[in-house]
Amino acid sequence: MADFKGYQQHENLSRITKIVAIGGGHGLGRVMSALSFMKERLTAIVTTTDNGGSTGRIRTAQGGIAWGDLRNCLNQIITEPSTASALFEYRFSGNGELAGHNLGNLMLKALEDMHIRPTEAVNLIRDLLRVKSFIVPMSEQPVHLAAVLDCGSSVVGEVGVDSLVDLPKSVFLVPYVAATPEAIQALQEAEVILFGPGSFLTSIIPPLLLPEIIEQLQHSRAKKIFIDNLGTECGPAARLSLTDRIQWIHETIGKTIIDGAIVPTDTTIDEQLHLKILAGRLNADDVSYRHDRTLLCSAIDELVGELVEKPDISQQIQMETTNI
Repeated sequence: MADFKGYQQHENLSRITKIVAIGGGHGLGRVMSALSFMKERLTAIVTTTDNGGSTGRIRTAQGGIAWGDLRNCLNQIITEPSTASALFEYRFSGNGELAGHNLGNLMLKALEDMHIRPTEAVNLIRDLLRVKSFIVPMSEQPVHLAAVLDCGSSVVGEVGVDSLVDLPKSVFLVPYVAATPEAIQALQEAEVILFGPGSFLTSIIPPLLLPEIIEQLQHSRAKKIFIDNLGTECGPAARLSLTDRIQWIHETIGKTIIDGAIVPTDTTIDEQLHLKILAGRLNADDVSYRHDRTLLCSAIDELVGELVEKPDISQQIQMETTNI
């Protein structure tokens, strides 16, 4: 059994100078919130392929990158709520053209229309909200996720990919775009890289389709950890087992890169997975399919300690539910 260290100590993470989290949506926001104490040592590389909700309406009408997941990460990492943070997350009600739009999305879009680099636009909001950690879009150019189906046809758009009944043969980005320089630098400096949790095909995979990020991950010596979802996600990725998801990442990168995984207690573990696997109860009390921030931080800290301090030991860490 693993020796649970506890959230307040996070003694292993305290020795990490740079950690990068890759993904999007609520999952990445949870990770950023759980690790917010790391401040400038923490960087998020955020998926920018969303074409649904307020973000999708803005992209359809005005073009540009997807701001929703960037806004979500900024909002979730705030440690001291303020009028500025409430304003940034304000969502219009009613039945007019503004109904359903998030003010934060509109603010970021306005900065983009003022020809401010998306990364700099996020930095301006970071300063406004007093967020210390770095939040970087995977690309600063408009891009969509697409999928190739078994029949040979393609579906373009994240919403369309999520709506598929069957797993696609592959996914790709349209058009070709370059990774953000700050994302590449963060990966070069990282000692630990986290993937997920979140929608596998539409939140975790898109940044991994960028050639520059693939190259960095192939050569990175950082310890790489996959954080699995707590519930069964909607969409075609629900058919993927833990082993399937790890293999999909490896095939996308063209190399075996994942060193460890954090999974729910009831996960079926494939003995062929040569990873350190930490299993335990990680559910939040209010929303069972979302990670409790305290427990997630503790799990990351525990697994980082095992991977960094004992890199040659290949074993499964099974944590008792009562320990987490």
